[in-house]
Amino acid sequence: MTPPAVVFGGPSPEHDISVLTGLQAARLLWDAGRNPTVVYWSKTGTWYQVDPASEAADFGAGPPPKSRELRFVAEPGAGWTAKRRSLGVETALLCCHGGPGEDGTLQAALDLAGIRYSGPGAAASALAMDKLAFGALIAAAGLPSLPRCAVAEDAPPPFPPPYIVKPRFGGSSIGIEVVEDHDTAVALAYSSPHMYRGALVEPYLPAGRDLNVAARTYPYLQLSAIEAPVSDAFYSYREKYLSGGGIEGSERQLPADIPEQLESRIRDMASRAARIAGVRSMARLDFLESGGALGQRDQHHTGEPFAVSVGRSARQPPAAGAGHGGGAGGIQCEGVLHGGRRREGPPERLLYRRQAGLTPGGGDPAAEGRL
Repeated sequence: MTPPAVVFGGPSPEHDISVLTGLQAARLLWDAGRNPTVVYWSKTGTWYQVDPASEAADFGAGPPPKSRELRFVAEPGAGWTAKRRSLGVETALLCCHGGPGEDGTLQAALDLAGIRYSGPGAAASALAMDKLAFGALIAAAGLPSLPRCAVAEDAPPPFPPPYIVKPRFGGSSIGIEVVEDHDTAVALAYSSPHMYRGALVEPYLPAGRDLNVAARTYPYLQLSAIEAPVSDAFYSYREKYLSGGGIEGSERQLPADIPEQLESRIRDMASRAARIAGVRSMARLDFLESGGALGQRDQHHTGEPFAVSVGRSARQPPAAGAGHGGGAGGIQCEGVLHGGRRREGPPERLLYRRQAGLTPGGGDPAAEGRL
């Protein structure tokens, strides 16, 4: 197999975070002797081949000096080309955040070019980026999910305020706001540049807290320890990426201090949600614990868990998928590539590996049979 390509950037509000993710992945592969082809997608939509040793500061004004401009041809045997000559990319590690790099657009183009890639396919990517569609799928599968509906001027939500208003498409908590009434939600939906494609509203649970778990599907479906990000209100963009040195250093509790019964339930839900949503390679699954009876936080954290979203591998799952802070090694980038499109392998099944910080999908042995 030819060296993999690392793809990052793109015309998305999350462009800058994608650059950081892509450079980290490129550096890891380079240090492992894989000599990756590093492909940068600019904010204006132009492709460039860049030096694997590039630093984040090199992209402050666009592509770094001496970058080579590329074209993408969505035909078998083509893909990224320079002066009409294919780079010969066969496998791509996608590190794009949001926009066409994560919503199925890039995935569909890679399918047409016959290039294998990390993360879900085009349809599953589109589903994961549409919060309304994803919520409807999770609810239809019988998993606990907060009620959510589109923001509409003439249709107040069927649940009481306060509300949390989110862009219908996108990630990284960009554009999310808490409001006290329907009129404010409507005004926000019409004025926010992040909600021009639609907005949705959910009940805001002041006592709730976020819980995350990573999943990888190759060679078998495995789950990481559950983490609890530390946040003041909701897990915001600033807390994810700007505080404490970025996502690697942001404050978190890992493993989360939660009762065994709640942990088992979240694992069961994560295992089922991963299969329902078409998770492939690595992903982060997000849950919201309601905070106890009537939304009130108690010392035992006995709230109801709700499935919220699923993010692709590019979004740096908790602890790189395993053992962060627990002494076990994380999942390497090469493991993500092995889960890429069209690779043959054994059927997915649960594999219990507590020593590596990876555990089965759920506490119920029959969980897998329900899907």
